Amino acid sequence: MATPNNGYRLDYAEADVTIWKEALFGAEVFLLHASPVYYGLGIPHGDGSGVVLVPGFLGTDSYLKQLHSWLARIGYRPYFSGIGLNAECPNLLIQHRLNENIEKALLETERKIHLIGHSLGGTITRSVANQRPDDIASVITLGSPFRGTVAHRTVLHAAESVRKHILKEHGPRVLRACYTGRCTCNFLASLRRKMPRSMFETAIYTRQDGVVDWRYCITGNLNSDFEVSGNHIGLAFNASVYTIIANRLAEAQTSD
Repeated sequence: MATPNNGYRLDYAEADVTIWKEALFGAEVFLLHASPVYYGLGIPHGDGSGVVLVPGFLGTDSYLKQLHSWLARIGYRPYFSGIGLNAECPNLLIQHRLNENIEKALLETERKIHLIGHSLGGTITRSVANQRPDDIASVITLGSPFRGTVAHRTVLHAAESVRKHILKEHGPRVLRACYTGRCTCNFLASLRRKMPRSMFETAIYTRQDGVVDWRYCITGNLNSDFEVSGNHIGLAFNASVYTIIANRLAEAQTSD
């Protein structure tokens, strides 16, 4: 295992996970709509703070619409990432797209904002949080392997295809190690820095994850790591996840 001293894995590796179970995420959607939490019952409500949502690998903002509408329903001001398809150099996505929407949220709410990212989107949010600690109140990750890309082989193959496309499209504008754990760009450098004490962090994961190795999705701090039942894709529609998000956002408000 190629792991630096700070505990982040440098090489990509195949995870021993069962990806076919991910097809069952539709059950999570059904259960979410049947849950009182989805209608804002039995959970703390927001204070109008901005919350920026970032989609996972090969995803767009569109599949986060239910999370977006729910956040608005419970008293927050949600924003989509605006990054388009998440199949691009993360450093470029942050610089040229995500930061623009973060600036918009800061301007319109006039206060620190919260970041929520699913899968690769959560890895991106942690990097941004370290880059902009004075602007970010909290960061919540959903099944995000921010300690190293250990995933199902189909995901690794897709990531390699994306990497080749990035190098072909951007050439010298990106580093040759772009889209690998060995890249030295600001995205990875920021990701691997220790989160500031002022940052309220939450890592939600499932041991039934069929896409990534859940052990790379946790901080190691029992006060920040939250386990739920379900699959990787379903974390974006999981009623238990929504409950944790509501509680953690409320806690972040009181600790700010």
